[in-house]
Amino acid sequence: MTPLSATIITFNEAGNIERAIRSVALADEVLVIDSGSTDGTQTIARQLGARVVEEPWRGYAGQKNFAAEQAAHDWILSIDADEEVSSRLAGEIAALMKAGPSAAGFDFPRLARYMGGWVRHSGWYPDRKIRLYDRRRGRWAGDYVHESVRMDGAESHASLEGDLLHYTCDSLSQHLRTLDRYTSLAAQEVVARGKGVPLRRITLDPMWTLFRTLVIQRGFLDGTRGLTIAWMAALYTFLKYAKAREMSRGR
Repeated sequence: MTPLSATIITFNEAGNIERAIRSVALADEVLVIDSGSTDGTQTIARQLGARVVEEPWRGYAGQKNFAAEQAAHDWILSIDADEEVSSRLAGEIAALMKAGPSAAGFDFPRLARYMGGWVRHSGWYPDRKIRLYDRRRGRWAGDYVHESVRMDGAESHASLEGDLLHYTCDSLSQHLRTLDRYTSLAAQEVVARGKGVPLRRITLDPMWTLFRTLVIQRGFLDGTRGLTIAWMAALYTFLKYAKAREMSRGR
């Protein structure tokens, strides 16, 4: 049996953390890295048997790499506090750990719940992510947003088929708040690359994003949710580049 550490990074996740921790009960250790929650997240996690370490925020990739470094075992199952390992995925991982992993890392599909329903189109599914990996052969990368596990050198990874369930926004207001935070981070990334933001990025890219999400990625099959996702994706694109232009002028 290959031992496994499940890691979760948190900040004020009292409403989500119990679901996340219970879903990784297959792990030999559950490690929560908390960046100063004030809503009882740490207390809930400890009551559920998790080991809690408090660490100032390092950025998404930095925080997740710190979590892997603090883990007791080399094999890491990394999930976010608003995610849940489905029963099918838990069974696959348990069988894999029992037999011995055949690759350095494993990806699996992520299924998002948005405004009360599951989204299976709109570019949101299958959204495969490497979340199960050997920390000696892979680590998190990404300075601002869209962090991901990068395998070392030519290391390959394999795939599992069970879903990682992602509980996103329950309301449009919540989505707008999240959008504001993430577009600021994405804009910082654009500015850091130093490539500038031509006007076409603000005028044309949002409309292309709307068309791609709604038509090419079949968002229309998700009904009203798909329409909302498409418009919000277009707004994300607009705000990212508009904020980047604003930041560039302030330099």
